[in-house]
Amino acid sequence: MSLVNVVGMLVLDNPCAFTNPFQFEITFDCLSPLPDDLEWKVTYVSSAEDSTLDQVLDEVMVGPVPVGTNKFVLQADPPDVSRIPPSDVLGVTVVLVTCSYKDAEFCRVGYYVNNEYSEPYDEEQGPPNPIDPLKVQRTILADKPRVTRFPIDWNLGAAAASHGQQQQQQQQQGSFLGGSGLPPSSDPSFGSPVPSLGAASTPSDAGATPLPGAQQAHGNFKGAAEPHQMEM
Repeated sequence: MSLVNVVGMLVLDNPCAFTNPFQFEITFDCLSPLPDDLEWKVTYVSSAEDSTLDQVLDEVMVGPVPVGTNKFVLQADPPDVSRIPPSDVLGVTVVLVTCSYKDAEFCRVGYYVNNEYSEPYDEEQGPPNPIDPLKVQRTILADKPRVTRFPIDWNLGAAAASHGQQQQQQQQQGSFLGGSGLPPSSDPSFGSPVPSLGAASTPSDAGATPLPGAQQAHGNFKGAAEPHQMEM
């Protein structure tokens, strides 16, 4: 039983320049009080051929997390183009948003990213080398996320686990399984899409809680955004 469920993720400022920061508006439900913080991470895949080139764009700790529905904007710097092989700067790659608790990852949301050169060039000669990142446009395929959930040991004790189970039963009776937000998934790989993902109706934001102190504690966090149409 997961005590934290990501129910929505909206990609902001998309499409945009390659040098713009990544921005994700994340909505999640917390079913039980958590004694430790949640760790959110944004990772950019620089090359499909070499995982050692993956760039962690940001890692932030969020907490304390109140029970209920929470919303915040996660912002991460763009990747360092000097750490990307020249042949991989343009084309399709992947960005991952992951969440962990006590160093155990329990949710991963992946998006395909398409980088295109914004100025005309000779197809036979290819784009200028080196590529000017200021002339590259980044488009995230926001309507086709890949979601993976991993079971972890939350280790909260019997009382907290019981409280979380009651909260989860209420969620199952509500809109979470009714087509709003992210459906449950045990898909082990990024490459397999979750069939039921797509446009969803806007869930109620009446109970959404901005994470307290997030902007002060981490410069890459912002307060809760205004309610608007969900993309997942």
